[in-house]
Amino acid sequence: MHRTTARLVVRPPTADDLESLFTIYGDPATHQFNPSGPLRDLGQAEALLHVWLKHWEDKGYGQWAISTCEAPQNLIGFGGLDARMYVDVERLNLGYRFAATAWGKGYATELSQAALDYGFEELGLNEVFAVVRPNHSASIRVLEKIGMRIVDFLDDVPGQPPSLVFKARRSG
Repeated sequence: MHRTTARLVVRPPTADDLESLFTIYGDPATHQFNPSGPLRDLGQAEALLHVWLKHWEDKGYGQWAISTCEAPQNLIGFGGLDARMYVDVERLNLGYRFAATAWGKGYATELSQAALDYGFEELGLNEVFAVVRPNHSASIRVLEKIGMRIVDFLDDVPGQPPSLVFKARRSG
């Protein structure tokens, strides 16, 4: 199941994406706002990929592998919607992580809008959430551009300011 936006191709991840996942998630630059830091070894990447594949198997949707229409064989990131626990409540979460070489091109906004549209139009969701660290201004701008608004705070990193919880609601 491949989907396209104006410039992106998204598809469910496969076992063949392991090396790309580790390259992107193992890069310290892509984790500068993630308190847990980058993945340290291929085993961690394999465990994360297993979680994503299981989510797809159980729920029929999840994180997408992302490439450009110009180079569909080269993954530039991962992102989409998946079920996450927010303090004992399962919510549909929008998230993404792009390779540093893909930053500043509007891909995060394009992917995020596509994920919201998919969630509302195809999955029939009424709301989608996203959690972002308060100092991650680029991601905050992306969420605001696609119409998400701050609705709460999540004290998820001990000793640091709480994360911002954004929400979008289906219109109409």
